[in-house]
Amino acid sequence: MDELLLNISASDLLGLETAALRSPLLDLVCRGAYQEGDFVLTSGQRSTYYINGKLVTLHPQGALLVGRLLLDLVPPETTAVAGLTLGADPLVTAVSLVGVYGDRTLFPLIIRKEAKGHGTQAYIEGLALPEGTAIAVLEDVVTTGGSAMKAVERLIGAGYRVNHVITLVDRLEGGRQLYEAKGLSFTSLYTIEDIQTRWARLQDSASTR
Repeated sequence: MDELLLNISASDLLGLETAALRSPLLDLVCRGAYQEGDFVLTSGQRSTYYINGKLVTLHPQGALLVGRLLLDLVPPETTAVAGLTLGADPLVTAVSLVGVYGDRTLFPLIIRKEAKGHGTQAYIEGLALPEGTAIAVLEDVVTTGGSAMKAVERLIGAGYRVNHVITLVDRLEGGRQLYEAKGLSFTSLYTIEDIQTRWARLQDSASTR
């Protein structure tokens, strides 16, 4: 647990330039979310590694770091941030809350995988916004891109305009190509190459202690 605690105060997390926050967040991803082994992904593919983004986005300092860094990637004309439950829930919350401290209002929206079976039976949770509102879709880890595309399709179906897809980690397995084929801009904070390079370095450092 101690290695997952960062020696950075909350005021520094909010006040430092975002360039200074990339390295601490990358370390947290490597130490807390990245694992090697034999895994089956949401896409159905098998993989020799797995990234559990929620172990970072649900980390107190991790949420602040993610909020700061992803906020910088949200296009200026954006009014809301949205994503498919469950992976995107802490992301849209963190970005929206950090935005308040930067005098930037971004409404958080959560997209259900299935319409709720009672009440309004809505797919989208959050404030109703005007038709044509520009929305950025957030995702913790992108593989083939299917999860975020479900959110994109729900938002477009509700009359909104999706102007960007942003992810914490791109596994480089087709997500970018899918979004670009659909005419969507895409940005990742890190790629799997960034993570595996840093993870190997941390492993080497730990073995020489």
